Amino acid sequence: MGRMNNKVAVVLGGAKGIGLAISQRLASEGATTWFTSRREEELATANLKMTGNAIPLQADVSQKDELNRIMATIKGTSDHLDVLVINAGMSEYAKLDAITEPHFDQIFGLNVRSPLFALQAALPLLKPGSSVVLIGSIADAIGTEGYGVYSASKAALRSFARTWTRELAARGIRVNVVAPGPVDTEMMAAASEDVRNGLTNAIPLGRMGKPEEVANAALFLASDESSYIAGAEICVDGGLTQV
Repeated sequence: MGRMNNKVAVVLGGAKGIGLAISQRLASEGATTWFTSRREEELATANLKMTGNAIPLQADVSQKDELNRIMATIKGTSDHLDVLVINAGMSEYAKLDAITEPHFDQIFGLNVRSPLFALQAALPLLKPGSSVVLIGSIADAIGTEGYGVYSASKAALRSFARTWTRELAARGIRVNVVAPGPVDTEMMAAASEDVRNGLTNAIPLGRMGKPEEVANAALFLASDESSYIAGAEICVDGGLTQV
């Protein structure tokens, strides 16, 4: 039996990279897994890689009305939700003197505003014993030149997890964060060899992570195996920020 049998999950931003790996893992472990992307072709490609009961859903999760539509669609089919994974996010390089209002608004809109209203929209569906997994970043705890706005957005997400844990514990809803370090995704593959080598050399385990390794942590927090873990952050970074 899978660890997520009879569970209903949704992965916002679940058709590419880390999000895809999480969607695949939840579905393979028995969960009815809705996964979203705003790009139809991305969803179609991801759907071919799924096993189990995985359901693609095209939506722009940066828009509140779209988040409400996602939850209404799930309610119409499943009536409840056991797992909410919020992975959708973005990063863009800009040093302090080059930061613009659109840069700030876009990053905080998707990385901070969207998770808030996603959880708000999901609350009527989340039953006691359910789990909310936020995909953050080790950037919430370190300073990286040119990524001040991104890092601040992930620090805000980490803060949300603490507050939401206090607010939702009485309803039996747990909130936790998975914070990846450098992970070998398509975005990382596009970086220069010097950048990749520099990152790898800084990691105690001597390599980048795999999306599937982040998915393992997300699965643990989504499952009943982590029933006494709340408000926590699990760093999946090869020891980069730990030693």
